[in-house]
Amino acid sequence: MEDVKQLTPYEMLGGETPLRHLVDRFYDIMDTDPRVVPLRKMHGPDLTPIRQKLFEFLSGWLGGPSLFIEKYGHPMLRARHMPFAVDEDARDQWLLCMYTAMDELSMEQALRDHLEDAFFRTADFMRNR
Repeated sequence: MEDVKQLTPYEMLGGETPLRHLVDRFYDIMDTDPRVVPLRKMHGPDLTPIRQKLFEFLSGWLGGPSLFIEKYGHPMLRARHMPFAVDEDARDQWLLCMYTAMDELSMEQALRDHLEDAFFRTADFMRNR
């Protein structure tokens, strides 16, 4: 019987280049969409460092290279977000940015559904208010 290799979401997305595009669009949207001004205010004036960190985190989270863990150790997402007031509005603003950025990527519907669910569960877990 032949082993069938399961593709990771990272591989299904297309790897580094589409992931970088997703992250860049996510932050471009956060930086310009008036619907997410409160979310944008939670971030520093220069989004460059956080763009890189999200890219590194998502790389490993999606089954690609574990760039974030190699640099910073365990993500401890909830602890890292504790200093910020993350309520349902902040969660929904974050998801708006991510889902809008995902609209610009070509992907199969099954992957889109999987990512939407995974992003929602993770964003919802970050709520601390």
